[in-house]
Amino acid sequence: MSTDHYQTLGVPRNASPDDIKLAYRKLAATHHPDRGGNTAKFQEIQQAYSVLSDPGKKTEYDNPREEFSWGHQAGPQSMHDIFSQFFGGGHNPFDPFGQAQRQQRNRTINLQTSISLIDAFHGKELTFNLTLPTGRAQMVNIKIPPGINDNTVLRISGLGDDTFPNMPRGDLHLTVNVEQHPEYTRDGDDLIKEIHVHCIDAMLGKKITTTTIDGKSLEVNINPGIQHNQTLSTPGYGMPNMSNTAYRGRLLMTVKIIMPTTISDAQRELLKNFHQL
Repeated sequence: MSTDHYQTLGVPRNASPDDIKLAYRKLAATHHPDRGGNTAKFQEIQQAYSVLSDPGKKTEYDNPREEFSWGHQAGPQSMHDIFSQFFGGGHNPFDPFGQAQRQQRNRTINLQTSISLIDAFHGKELTFNLTLPTGRAQMVNIKIPPGINDNTVLRISGLGDDTFPNMPRGDLHLTVNVEQHPEYTRDGDDLIKEIHVHCIDAMLGKKITTTTIDGKSLEVNINPGIQHNQTLSTPGYGMPNMSNTAYRGRLLMTVKIIMPTTISDAQRELLKNFHQL
């Protein structure tokens, strides 16, 4: 039984994109493994948000298309079989030259998988067992390159359908979906994250340390007078480029200035005197 993504996020089917995003953020914060959450539950939440936050995927999920089993042969071959039954198993009057038989071919097998943004950064090797249309088991090894983009189709020739043994094997197409990350947003090869700066540090300036997606420490210079929502850019700390992994995009850091919610009487008096200077 498939998982109901709306139920996973706890939102109705007519929920707005903002409602979906808000529900995801609350659940991701609660169930994140770094905060003691369950990894499987967190991945389920990520998968649900990955589908419902993407208009195309959401439309396809809300309106699923009929899927056919391996036993169903579509197109000319099916019609040829039907006419064969009516005309004694031999001659199809609408196909005098046997065109339907000439169109027999081994087909493409389409698969999909979901990986995390971390796996998309580093690349990943997948090994799995595939049951072919003939029932034969096949072990498949696929290397997902670093920097792969969401919804990329990897094409592997000769590992697909083997129904017709005297014809070339079909191909294998693997669609790779990259899941949403609770801290980083991706824009091409760039990664976007928030950094939080105390209001005093924003006024006076300070060097702060943040963590990159691959777990490294990065020192960031906060200039005096930096503004709320200002973006700082550091080249070379984003995603690898799928075609040229020696190149990495930017890390874009959106500054969120933290204001204290309470201050003492002495602090208030100091601020008043400072403001009057």
